[in-house]
Amino acid sequence: MHGGGISYAYGFWSLVAVNALLFLFFILSFLAPVKKREWRSMGVTTAFIIALFTEMYGFPLTIYILTAVLGARYPALNPFAHESGHLWVTFFGGGAVMLALIHIVSNGLMIAGFFVMAAGWRRIHSAKGGLVTDGVYGHVRHPQYSGLFLITIGLLIQWPTIITALMWPVLITVYYRLSKREELEMEKEFGEAYKKYREEVPMFIPRIRQERRK
Repeated sequence: MHGGGISYAYGFWSLVAVNALLFLFFILSFLAPVKKREWRSMGVTTAFIIALFTEMYGFPLTIYILTAVLGARYPALNPFAHESGHLWVTFFGGGAVMLALIHIVSNGLMIAGFFVMAAGWRRIHSAKGGLVTDGVYGHVRHPQYSGLFLITIGLLIQWPTIITALMWPVLITVYYRLSKREELEMEKEFGEAYKKYREEVPMFIPRIRQERRK
């Protein structure tokens, strides 16, 4: 119980640790950072994941802030029940149907993200240092990062928080800058072949319709 008989569904730090470590294990497996700048970018991802699961199971900072600001206008009678942590449902009153839809969409995005990252990882390792332009690389130039963005969007949809909403643009910016630096290195290594590839294939978001190559 917490404060006047209100149930408190947080403080489960073992769940914070297990979920954060599980996500970070798979993300690290597919991104496999080596250089210093790659580890710096991974640090932002790590902070995002830990912050999100901390609020999901540990300490609901966003709910404390919102209840303090809104007071009696906060739309949940028991804001610290775990189902009240789904802010889309809490603020839009969607109930069980909306909650199910949120899980379908968010889990679908996360699964798709891991699939894209895995597909990119397999192509890179099978190429053994060569330039990869087929498979998932025929749709986006940085599928591992595209997959990471899908995963983080899925997490934001499933459990939005103030901290992670503020961190997400930072994460995107960090990986955009990392991608630009990697592309300069690829251009030096592969020359005109990479320049042509970069002109034809988008960076993170695949084109809905691609012109057929002649």
